[in-house]
Order: sequence, then structure tokens, then C-alpha cells
Amino acid sequence: MTQGIGLSAAARLALLQRLSKRRARQEESGAESGARSFGDLPALRDFELMKTAMEALDLPNPFFRPHEGLAADTTRIGGAEYLNFSSYNYLGLNGDPRIKAAAHAAIDRYGVSASASRVVSGERPPHAALEAALAVHYGTEAALCLVSGHATNVTVIGHLMGPRDVILHDAMIHNSCVEGARLSGARRIAFAHNDPQAAERELAAARRGAARALIVIEGHYSMDGDVPDLARFVEIARRHDAWLMVDEAHSVGVLGPTGRGIFELQGVDPAGVDIWMGTLSKTLSSCGGYIAARRQLIDWLRHTAPGFVYSVGLAPVLAASALESLRVLAEEPWRVARLNANATRLRDALRARGLDAGASAGHAIVPLMTGSSVRAGRLSAELFAGGINVQPITFPAVPERAARLRFFVSSEHTEEGIDRAAEVVARACAGLAPAELAG
Repeated sequence: MTQGIGLSAAARLALLQRLSKRRARQEESGAESGARSFGDLPALRDFELMKTAMEALDLPNPFFRPHEGLAADTTRIGGAEYLNFSSYNYLGLNGDPRIKAAAHAAIDRYGVSASASRVVSGERPPHAALEAALAVHYGTEAALCLVSGHATNVTVIGHLMGPRDVILHDAMIHNSCVEGARLSGARRIAFAHNDPQAAERELAAARRGAARALIVIEGHYSMDGDVPDLARFVEIARRHDAWLMVDEAHSVGVLGPTGRGIFELQGVDPAGVDIWMGTLSKTLSSCGGYIAARRQLIDWLRHTAPGFVYSVGLAPVLAASALESLRVLAEEPWRVARLNANATRLRDALRARGLDAGASAGHAIVPLMTGSSVRAGRLSAELFAGGINVQPITFPAVPERAARLRFFVSSEHTEEGIDRAAEVVARACAGLAPAELAG
């Protein structure tokens, strides 16, 4: 961790000394109380060092702030209003009267919980209706919804693949896909971000010794805001007899003229993808995850996937909310157009001011690269003081040189708000002095 937070060697040494003293106090306190220490857990030392760095630099914790209202383009925190760039409410459907009405109707009829796994006794009509609508959305034979987007990737990948198999994934793939690959026991190979040539080289080298192969990519990468060449990955998968899985968590409702996702944006036949995965918690203003694929796979998952069979079913109110959001998405593509215009406007405004917006394609996610975790944290604090809520992404979530702020844009943001944010960001970056440790 010696290069993990963007400080000088002297500053890092001072932080390590503070951490050493803190750990000694914690261990002494634990010994006195008879408690066993967790201090030797992997990565806990890095976590403690980051906390110590924030305290030493007088940086407020930007996480877990209580929001006092809707997750939208603006938010209220501590009684004050902020321009909000930390919400996945991409199309402004969270709080839409039609979505709320569908949720209320579902609660009135079904209550607030499925109360059991759907295999046992938790099936309700909104589940089947939502899954049918998702299958139509992707042009697949069937779909299956689970209670968590993260758990969807973990349980499906972990259940589908085994120790004799190989899984190739983009180096920037979501943690849930990595955890699913680990659970499966398959050989796991990460290829250079958004590089299909690298992916094919790795797959060609590993395919012969593997029983089955799976390639996992995202439709819209949540860290960089860029998109893959879907047709190229379909071609690679077919040439090497591999399944292709696309995580659409940040794609559905964002990419393509009507928000159907990466396949619509790039004019690719969705049948070329074997497994479509997505979440209900972003554009679809609900919570949960889904898989859309051939009926054979969906039926097998429905009866055998641990994260579905042994988990409570998706709450009917969440299924109803997502179903209504999907209906509104299909009827109001202007929301998608406005979202993309807003994101492009923010990206271009940052670049026009000499700031690094990374590889953002201008769809919904716009990073501001800082190159230092400390700088990212301090910039986030400066912007919060200026009325803008945007979160830092720091080591170890990304490599230290890739530390950033990450702006999530909504169709509800105004041009005036975006321009104001870009100007405040530029002033904050220009006025950010070198980091100093507090005494």
C-alpha cells in the first residue's frame, strides 16, 4: 500500500506511524476486553491506512450520508440542497407518479414481501409479467428475476461454470462477476480493458484445455463510461465455441435510441449474446437483477440456481415497479435522448476546461480522473462544500493512478445545472493545493 493513496514518501511514513500507534491501541484494548482481533484480515490494514489518511488530512467521509428525499438530479442532505451526481436514477423514473401508483397497487394486493422463495410459495403474477416483458425487450425466449443484481452474477456464473472451465472477463468487470467466477472454481483470466484483440489472444491460448468457456463483458462500463465493440465479441465467442454474457446494469434505458441497450446502440442482433444480465435498480427504479436467455437455461436456473432457489422471491412491489418502468421506457424514448445529451454536455464541458473525462462515451457516466486517491477525496469535499454531491472512487477500488470522481448523469439534470457543475469543478481543481497532513 506504500503507493496506494497518492502521498509523498514522508507523508506515507507519517501515516504508517499513526496507523501503527492506532493498531497498538486497538490490540491493547482488545486484549483487555478479551476480544480477538480482526487486524490480520486481508486488506484490513489498507482500509485502516485509508481511514487514517482521511483523518490526518481533515477529509470528511463522503460515504453513507443520509439523504432526506428522492434520489434524483438534486438531493437534500443535512437540510441543504445539492446538485446530485451520485444517483443511478438515469431516466428520472424513481418517484414518477405512474411508478408509484403501480407500487401502491401491488402493495395493496400482495403486501410488501413475497415471504418465501418462489419455489416454495412466493410466486406472484407480477414476477411472470416482468420476466415476460424482459424477454421481449431482449428478444429472448425467457427471463428470470432475482432479488439482487450482485447476487445474480454471483449465483449464475458460479452455478454455470466449473473447475474444468475457463472464464474470460474484462479487467474492469464488476466485482459481482469476479466473485461469481471465483465461486465457480473455473480458471479466471482478465483481459485488458475493452480490448477484443487481447481477449481473443487469451481465449485462444486457454480454450483447448478447458471444457467450456465464458466471456463476460459489460454493455456500459460503470467506471469509465465507455462501451465495448459488441459485434467483435460475438464473433470471438462463436469462433472459439464460448458463451458470451453481457452485463447490462448500466446499459438498459441508457444505450440506443429507445434504451434497449448495447445491441440497439450498435445494431447487433441480440441473439448473438447467449446470456443477457441486468439490474432493476437503476433505470427501472426498483431493486434486483435478471437474466434473459434461451428457455432451456432459464428453466434450469429457475429450478437449480442457489441464489434463486434458496432465496426469498423478489418483492411483488419491486416487480410491479420495474414492470411499469419498463413500460414507460418503451413509450417515452425522449428520456433516453435527453440523458445522453446531458452526459455528453457534461463530458465536453469538463474537457473544454482542460479536465480529464477519461474514456467516457457520453451516455450516463462521466469520470473525472484525478490520478490520486487523496486528490479525489479532497476534490469531492470541495465540491460538496460548493453544493455538488459527487463521490470519489479511490484505491483499492481502482488502481491509484486511476482514482477519480464519478458523475452519474440523469435525464432530469438541466443544462444550467450541468454548466454550473462544470464551472465549480474547474474552479475547485484549479484551487486545490498540495495535500498536507493535519497536526
